[in-house]
Amino acid sequence: MSMSRTSGTGRAKERLVVIGGDAAGMSAASQARRLRGPDELEIVAFERGHFTSYSACGIPYWVGGDVPERDRLIARTPQEHRERSIDLRMRTEVTEIDVAGARVRSRDLGSGAEEWTSYDKLVIATGARPIRPDLPGADAPGVHGVQTLDDGQALLDTLAVTEGRRAVVVGAGYIGVEMAEALINRGYGVTVVNRGKEPMSTLDPDMGRLVHTAMEGLGITMVNDAEVTKLLTGEDGRVRAVATEDAEYPADVVVLGIGVRPETGLAKAAGLPLGDRGGLLTDLAMRVRGHENIWAGGDCVEVLDLVSGRERHIALGTHANKHGQVIGSNVGGGYATFPGVVGTAVSKVCDLEIARTGLREKDARRAGLQFETVTIESTSRAGYYPNAALMTVKMLAERRTGRLLGVQIVGREGAAKRVDIAAVALTAGMTVEQMTVLDLGYAPPFSPVWDPVLVAARKAVAAVRTSAP
Repeated sequence: MSMSRTSGTGRAKERLVVIGGDAAGMSAASQARRLRGPDELEIVAFERGHFTSYSACGIPYWVGGDVPERDRLIARTPQEHRERSIDLRMRTEVTEIDVAGARVRSRDLGSGAEEWTSYDKLVIATGARPIRPDLPGADAPGVHGVQTLDDGQALLDTLAVTEGRRAVVVGAGYIGVEMAEALINRGYGVTVVNRGKEPMSTLDPDMGRLVHTAMEGLGITMVNDAEVTKLLTGEDGRVRAVATEDAEYPADVVVLGIGVRPETGLAKAAGLPLGDRGGLLTDLAMRVRGHENIWAGGDCVEVLDLVSGRERHIALGTHANKHGQVIGSNVGGGYATFPGVVGTAVSKVCDLEIARTGLREKDARRAGLQFETVTIESTSRAGYYPNAALMTVKMLAERRTGRLLGVQIVGREGAAKRVDIAAVALTAGMTVEQMTVLDLGYAPPFSPVWDPVLVAARKAVAAVRTSAP
């Protein structure tokens, strides 16, 4: 077991232990190191995989060939972290957190050797894991989840040796639609099997329908309202088809895009507080509730939704990096907070851009809010300017107050990033009427005179006024 440490001056120095070597964990370690040198703070980080500080969001684009090399997704290598006096131990899995003893047990995945490491401060950044259905054949060769660089490499290895060109993607969330695009780019015939009424359940169904139509236009076969019952295998044990109650869909490779869950088994076993979605609960400083010297961030935590006022789990690298910065500042003797999120996300499937922020209709109902919805069609540029592309904008506003509650956008080039206007408005607590006078940039190559988001805001103002008693 690791014992207490002393600095070069003879003073006792603290040890920070970090579990997880990706965005949140290594951002926290790096920020703490900027604020406190190695004579004051020893940092030990454990990562069970082969890579650190990489963009998981970029994996579909690497698999699809848009990003030619895996290493382009890596922001900082293990050696670069070590050069900053961070004791980073790769292929080493933490198997237990002893909160009372302020120590963690780890196992070297190569040798199997185990040891205890004590800590003064602990950061849990264990991420999330792909949901893998408990179905026959789900663990067969040829079936892949895609969450880490190791997962992406395993999928590419399978594609390299697979003779057939039929792929089935199970699930139609962000990962599902992005992987469908990646496989189309690889020359596969793609079927997406989705349990929802429409793809992209992060959108309302009427907006998801637009995604559905576009995906079919790209040659993707969409199967909605379908529950996978089993994955069929051939004589060689490899996957050969995905079965639902009504049909079988031949597959030479299957990608699971069902979503992710917080990886909090260690935290649960240690008695740390978890939310309804299984994520760790923290305060605004990202300190685990009820534990003075334990912090958590990234895909393993739940965060405050600033619109609904409820805790939610959102697995995004943008949040993870911010969490890490906040944690590192606090661990390093500074002060920072993470107030919450409004739920902004963008994606694409080929040339179709998809964006959302704030609440969907069902989110607003669940929160007990009464609201009005409006939907408009507009263009990305002035209508007379070449290549002006259509987009659809849906907006939710609270009845009576007119407070903006959410925006969804589906369109072509220039559509998705317009959601940032709404994200800022949501964070500021603006009403749709206040939004109508926002001084946004205008020139014909970039926008109509009235930006599509502002057109939706004007229509929402009218709907709120009409609904007023």
